[in-house]
Amino acid sequence: MQDRPGTRITGVRLIRLRTERQVGVVEPAWDPGGTWPLRIGGGSYVEVHTDAGLVGIGPGCSAVLLPALREQLVGQDPFDIERHDAVLGYFAAGLPYESTAGVDIALWDVIGKLCGQPLYKLWGGGRDRVVPYASLMRLSTPEERAQQAAGLQQAGWRALKVRLHHQTMQEDIRTVEAVREAVGNDMVIMVDANQAQSAGGWQPGVRWDFRRAVETARALQRLNCAWLEEPLPRFAFDQLAELRRRVELPIAGGENNTGLHEFRHMLQNDVYDILQPECLVLEGISTVRKIGVLAGAFGKQVVPHHGAWDFGLIAHLHFVASCPHAPYLEILHDPPIGDYRHGFAILQNPPAVGPDGCLPVPQAPGLGVELRRDLIEAP
Repeated sequence: MQDRPGTRITGVRLIRLRTERQVGVVEPAWDPGGTWPLRIGGGSYVEVHTDAGLVGIGPGCSAVLLPALREQLVGQDPFDIERHDAVLGYFAAGLPYESTAGVDIALWDVIGKLCGQPLYKLWGGGRDRVVPYASLMRLSTPEERAQQAAGLQQAGWRALKVRLHHQTMQEDIRTVEAVREAVGNDMVIMVDANQAQSAGGWQPGVRWDFRRAVETARALQRLNCAWLEEPLPRFAFDQLAELRRRVELPIAGGENNTGLHEFRHMLQNDVYDILQPECLVLEGISTVRKIGVLAGAFGKQVVPHHGAWDFGLIAHLHFVASCPHAPYLEILHDPPIGDYRHGFAILQNPPAVGPDGCLPVPQAPGLGVELRRDLIEAP
């Protein structure tokens, strides 16, 4: 039987983007003493081409992976997602944020375009708008965070996440108290302790012990917070499960965990109330969707990690819109320098958080967004 047009992959390309403007530098809470330059443009993205002339797009990957990606994908049917996910995880595995996640997302973009449907519709979604939360990036003073929170609330945001790992627990709690006083009870407050950045026993900044995690969780419960995120090291599964047994506040985590088996263990051992998979760490949105199904079977919620600022975030947006137990979408947003719109500025048609505090899901086929072609570097 002759193959139908549009069902074969003809190429995989890595496209470089020029930097249009340097925005500034922030010191992220999860890397004290470090600097994170923010810009419009720069970096790269992936294209997957088909014989129908349709092109899927996704976040960039390491150029070292391109030969293996082409060898494994060219001539294949883009709909064979399970096959691609398996073989690329073997032949083209790479570091988090530099691996095959962009190709997985680009393949789904192709599938959506071939079907003429946005991804959230293909994945069974019934919501065309989701509630994002502003994920603040820096440690700061109680006064500055309170002022920031009030401004976000006035702009329509319904929820925000505060980073907490000051030198003392008293400083942490005072920051949340100031934010709660500024916004009242009409805004959802999440808290991130950033204690699971390292796969080992050391990372920069203040480290919490079990007692501080318990006492902080209890204090945050009294302040009506939504959850406490990453209060202990990444693989302290037994301690995390014990923390859950001792406190009422939901405990969240998982953004740096790299395998489906790790999330299965979390679920089987009641480690977290809320799972936070990251598609750029897990080598694609396909694995995030599997974690979503598992979480639903165990009665848990899923709130994906931020997915960076462009195609990964858009993929997470479609996932949240399709998942009934995914109540929020995380967006890194700490204006003015850390404004999410700087990341979306590479898109021709970026979605925007409205005055109702919701983010509309793109309705065009696939991811539903397109790159600004003027940012592509000349070969």
